[in-house]
Amino acid sequence: MLIKIKEEVKKQFKVGFLAVAKYPIWVANIVPVPKKDGKVRMCVDYRDLNRASLKDNFPLPHIDVLVDNTAGFSTFSFMDGFSGYNQIKMAPEDQEKNDIHHLVGNVLL
Repeated sequence: MLIKIKEEVKKQFKVGFLAVAKYPIWVANIVPVPKKDGKVRMCVDYRDLNRASLKDNFPLPHIDVLVDNTAGFSTFSFMDGFSGYNQIKMAPEDQEKNDIHHLVGNVLL
């Protein structure tokens, strides 16, 4: 499992999804999850950060509201759920909150 995690980290460094975090304040642990194809999905445990973060003043809409709001339109667009997480730009001041720690060292997602 450790070799697969290191391979995934190297791959994500190469494509620019990861960077080294010099002085991380928030560091979350990764949770490696084996996939059916033998690869590893690197999930992140952000429970400590979630507990320390202020909660939004507005709830997310329920699925029935979202579906009702699309009625009458002929075109829909959806974010790619497979790799969409890594395509969302993050505000520079929030990047330090997205640090992870793994056996190789501290990394900024």
